[in-house]
Amino acid sequence: MKKILFFDVADYEVEFLKRACEGKFQYQLIKESLNSLFNPTKEQEEAQIISCFTTSRVPNEILEKFKNLELIALRSVGFNHIDIDYCRKNNIFVENTPNYGNMTVAEFALALLLDVTRKVTYSANNLKNSIVDAKCTIGMEIFGKTIGIIGLGAIGAEMARLSHGIGLKILGYDLKEKEDLKQKYGVQYTDFETLVKNSDFISLHSPLTKDNFHMFDKEIFAIMKPSSILINTARGELVDTQALYNALSEKKIAGAGLDVLESEDTLTDVEYLVDIGRMSPQALQKTVLNNRLMKLDNVIITPHIAYDTNEAINRILNTAIDNINAFVEGKIQNNVY
Repeated sequence: MKKILFFDVADYEVEFLKRACEGKFQYQLIKESLNSLFNPTKEQEEAQIISCFTTSRVPNEILEKFKNLELIALRSVGFNHIDIDYCRKNNIFVENTPNYGNMTVAEFALALLLDVTRKVTYSANNLKNSIVDAKCTIGMEIFGKTIGIIGLGAIGAEMARLSHGIGLKILGYDLKEKEDLKQKYGVQYTDFETLVKNSDFISLHSPLTKDNFHMFDKEIFAIMKPSSILINTARGELVDTQALYNALSEKKIAGAGLDVLESEDTLTDVEYLVDIGRMSPQALQKTVLNNRLMKLDNVIITPHIAYDTNEAINRILNTAIDNINAFVEGKIQNNVY
């Protein structure tokens, strides 16, 4: 019987995982994340399968403690939080849960865009403090304006569908062009800089790779429209936090809606909050910048919840368990490398 450790387990996942594993596996449900702060017991180190969410940061220093590890069953699409090179070298499969949140994340990205353009959260917070000033809450209509979508995979394609439906012109940037998106939604593919220069709104839907780390840096913000708004529901590391803060505070761009941040786990992980000394100097710097971003009036920041709907959570859990069951039967599916 395989031993499985589930990390990052939320209360609403417990019953599902118990039903899925009872009598089939030796399993343990752990609320904490599997990261550099976690010290597994000797019994836990014997696990053949680990399942975790993106809140777990899993370097090789942690992975090498699990000598019998065969599979990491992710409950996410993204896998940049896992040391893939180590897994490849040690024959550890890494399987993700693709397509669980295509519509869910796209809808949330649109919600962020509407929130920032119409100053919804800003106005609501003002009203709670008995501040009503119509001059400060003047927003902008989005109909007829241009949105640039970076990354037109499954989520980006849904964003194109929604954008087309509300009358936005669409510029697209992706390594592979899709004819159906051109035909259905009028997506006009272009190069990266052309998109950045000509978009009123930019929505990021790319996976994080070595090539697109900090794709939005000081130079890119300098060529964006001063009236433009950046939406990021993909990965925080696509954007240079210092450059973003400078661009927003100096009014080089008009606003941002962010569901992801660099070093975002340091804002919510209790272990970091209890002992700030556990942060690296780089993480501490990003954390300070993230806190400053949250104080800006033209920024909406949410705690990585774009995926978080009942429908998407059910798809995540079902796919993760399907991956595990298939693996035990000798079938590999949704392997990321």
